[in-house]
Amino acid sequence: MLYLKNLVYHPPAAASAILKQINLELPPQHMGLVIGPSGSGKSTLLEILAGLAEPTSGEIFWRQQELTNLHLQQLAGLVFQFPERHFCGGTLLEELRLGHPELGVDRVNEALREVGLEHLPVSTAPQSLSGGQQRRLALAVQLIRQPHLLLLDEPTAGLDWSMRRQLVNLLAKLKGHWSLLIVTHDASDLMPIADHCWTLNHGELQPFDPTGIDQPLSASLAG
Repeated sequence: MLYLKNLVYHPPAAASAILKQINLELPPQHMGLVIGPSGSGKSTLLEILAGLAEPTSGEIFWRQQELTNLHLQQLAGLVFQFPERHFCGGTLLEELRLGHPELGVDRVNEALREVGLEHLPVSTAPQSLSGGQQRRLALAVQLIRQPHLLLLDEPTAGLDWSMRRQLVNLLAKLKGHWSLLIVTHDASDLMPIADHCWTLNHGELQPFDPTGIDQPLSASLAG
């Protein structure tokens, strides 16, 4: 269980808090979806949960243990928006071994199989992959670390409808083994597979029940 209690992030240079008294619970092997417009604090929330930023106040727990930044870096794997821009390896093998040079080819192939890329030679260049395949590779880069919590920032951004559908199907499969927390401004593809939904607007997180909504959520938030 991931549990956030009264989480606040208010950097000194900001006029007001970016995140305000965030409370959130996400059970193991569930997918949580945080929906909000640009500038609402979504990416900041993921950076805190990945241990890349330190909250001003509040507590973060995993299975009743309070976590430090170092704990979070070990617990969580973060897939940035447009992760393909951050690839450094010349081949799939090099990309998956970055930071883990001891990993054998068998473990690399297992990670590729988990994301449906097992048919590709490990000598393939990441930049030669399609957009959907690059998103899958970014997931494999995190999965090879065996995190307990997968964090994804706008995972379907920039993909065509076919690639989005393939990625959503993969995420639905992955949540059977990992806890997933996804932030997005467009929830249309992801909402059907989410177990828990929240809206984040002006730093305030609220539970959201998608049943009965008569307009796109992005439009209602923007308004």
